[in-house]
Amino acid sequence: MVWTLYGLPMVHPHSLLVVTINGSGCVIEIIYVTLFLIYSDRGKRVKVFLLLLLELIFIIALTSMTLTLAHTTKKRSAIVGTICIVFNIMMYASPLAVMKLVISTKSVEYMPLFISIASLGNGVAWTTYALIRFDPFITVPNGIGTLFAVAQLILYATYYKSTRRQIAARKGNIEMNMSQAVVGNNGQETKPSY
Repeated sequence: MVWTLYGLPMVHPHSLLVVTINGSGCVIEIIYVTLFLIYSDRGKRVKVFLLLLLELIFIIALTSMTLTLAHTTKKRSAIVGTICIVFNIMMYASPLAVMKLVISTKSVEYMPLFISIASLGNGVAWTTYALIRFDPFITVPNGIGTLFAVAQLILYATYYKSTRRQIAARKGNIEMNMSQAVVGNNGQETKPSY
């Protein structure tokens, strides 16, 4: 929603792609959140609804303060663009916790490859777009996001083989434990004691 605000003509003129792509993303996310609210249990529903309400209050406050207190598009772009940089870097940095887990376990099980590839594609596309027009508010966070995505893919390549070995070893242990079931004298299975 903040990127959609940034792309509006009264905030940052000539940003039709920014407003349409992020506006479409908002619509998709609203559908997703609506489906979640319909099918989740009451406790989660209330929590997500409150977070969504907090987010809406934030975006309404940001929009109204930006449009009423900043009187030039340059100032509006700087205010909203800076907030966009912070949120976008937070989005790209969110897999850092998973990257720490990958390094400590030497396993990429919890870091999906396709999300890392999509993150790289997204970062490269937006960085390229921003460099063509040289928009630092789009260039900075997406350039950093591209670097984070490259780091994820390097980790994936580094620990891919060890992950396969760990999965095979676990699978072998499960099969071994299953084969240790002993058939008693009366023909009934008994479980092995561990």
